[in-house]
Amino acid sequence: MTTLSKRLCLTALLALSSFAFAASASAETSKLVIESGDSAQSRQNAAMDKEQWNDTRNLRQKVNKRAEKEWDKEDVAFDARDKCQQSANVNAYWEPNTLRCLDRRTGRTVAP
Repeated sequence: MTTLSKRLCLTALLALSSFAFAASASAETSKLVIESGDSAQSRQNAAMDKEQWNDTRNLRQKVNKRAEKEWDKEDVAFDARDKCQQSANVNAYWEPNTLRCLDRRTGRTVAP
């Protein structure tokens, strides 16, 4: 009978120790860790965001330069058309497809 009581006592002790261990393990997982936000992942995300911003900025600048270049070309053509139409040369005419002032007789470019 003493061996049975020893076994029961050991079993109870083992059960209590496992319960205490489980309670401490669950307490470990409920801790809240507050970081400053300055981690390797956040720095990498910031670097990637900056790189993407710079790329899109470069693309926007290219588009704007191209639009400005096209506008300048149209502005120069508009001025050239006015000069061609106001020219004293009666054989000069404005060619809208090539945006040039041409001579009616030769087809060559005329300086108005």
